[in-house]
Parts: sequence; C-alpha cells; structure tokens
Amino acid sequence: MFYESFSRLRDATGRVLLPAEYLSVAEPEGLMSTIDNLLLFRCAQIVRRLAKNDRKVGIFCNIALASLADETFFPQFLEFLSQNKDMAGGLIFELGQSAFERRGSVEARNMSKLAELGFRFSIDKVTDLELDFQDLARADVKFVRVAADTLINQMLEEDGRLTLKSLKDIAAADFADLARRYGVELIAEKIESERQVVDILELNIGYGQGNLFGEPRAIRDAVLAEADPPADFVRASLTRRLKR
Repeated sequence: MFYESFSRLRDATGRVLLPAEYLSVAEPEGLMSTIDNLLLFRCAQIVRRLAKNDRKVGIFCNIALASLADETFFPQFLEFLSQNKDMAGGLIFELGQSAFERRGSVEARNMSKLAELGFRFSIDKVTDLELDFQDLARADVKFVRVAADTLINQMLEEDGRLTLKSLKDIAAADFADLARRYGVELIAEKIESERQVVDILELNIGYGQGNLFGEPRAIRDAVLAEADPPADFVRASLTRRLKR
C-alpha cells in the first residue's frame, strides 16, 4: 500500500552515510533543510514515475519544521505541487510527534496550504498515545505511525479486559476505531516478528510496517537519475545554504 522514503548521503568515495554519521555535521552547518528539500522533490518525482506505471501507492516523506517555515523554499515547493496536484494521492508528508506539537502559526498555515491541494499528513516517532485526535483532524493528519513495541508495551489485561496503560477508559481494540472516527488510520511500524503481528491484531490496527514484511532497499540508479530534482533547484538551494 505504501513506501517510506529514507535519506542517505554518499561521501566523495561513494560510501553511503547513514543519518547518525552526517547529522552531527549537517545540523550545525544549516544543511538539514537542503537535505530535506532535495528529498521532497525526489519523492515527488518518484511518485510521478510510479503513476506512469499505474502503480497506485503512497510514499511517506519526512518534512522538517524548518522546511515548512522556510520563506525561500516553501513558496517554490508549493508552486511545484500546485502544478502537480494529481500527485496528492501518492505523497504523504510526515512529521515527528514532538515536531508536530511544536509547530507555530507559519508552519500550521503552510500545512493547510498543502492540505488545500489535497496532500495528506502523517505523524511518526510517537511516544505519547494520548493523542488529540481533534487537533490531528484539524491539521489534516490522516495517518499515525506507532512502533509495535510501544503499542505492545502499553497493552494491559485487567479483569479479562484488554486496555492500554495510558488509555484505560477504552478497550484496547477500540483505540484504532477511535482514531478512524476522526479520519486517522493507525499504522504499527517496526514489526520484526510474527509474535508482534499477533499482538497488534488484538488492537484492530489495519496496517503494519517493518522488516518482517520487507527490508529497506536502495532505489536503482536509473530511477534516481530520472527522479533527480531540476539542476537549477539543486544549485540554488545549495547556494542559499552556503551564503547563510
């Protein structure tokens, strides 16, 4: 049903760098927005390529608060998406729970502009299950991804009734239905074993993600070349960051 995009960088020798390696350098140099921006454009282009092949799948693509508030990048990206509104069904922008809760008026307004074009949002890195579903619905959040272990560790059986430790007033199996009443679909992520699947099914969650179903794979070079953002955008984006 969906893919999730992961960003990876290569050094001068072609070695792939994981976020743990490059974040300590990219963040203090102010390069994170550039990395996010390039990833967003690449995801959009890959959605376009999949649509050409009649593959109706969605791609979850992380977007940083800095990108939503970037006065130079966001208008350009909004214009690009305005011209490609047919991709709205295939591109889902994702924020971490803490980032979503820290959003200000500028970020919220720009999220609304994307929602007006038909694009959807997702929340991940969830640590607190006491979610404000009304707030999520107002912000056009349609998906919430929660780690399987976070959900399983919250499961508690008392008097023959299965509940969640932080939500004891509702049955555990009703949690997903509560989310759906606000138009939000729960996804259990980081599923590594069949045992976890059995436990998650107890919660009536309809979607699961994790290495049990398939490990992340690098996109083929031919696809990357076809999906590269416009050279002018790359050059302008990097120039802005270097000037800052």
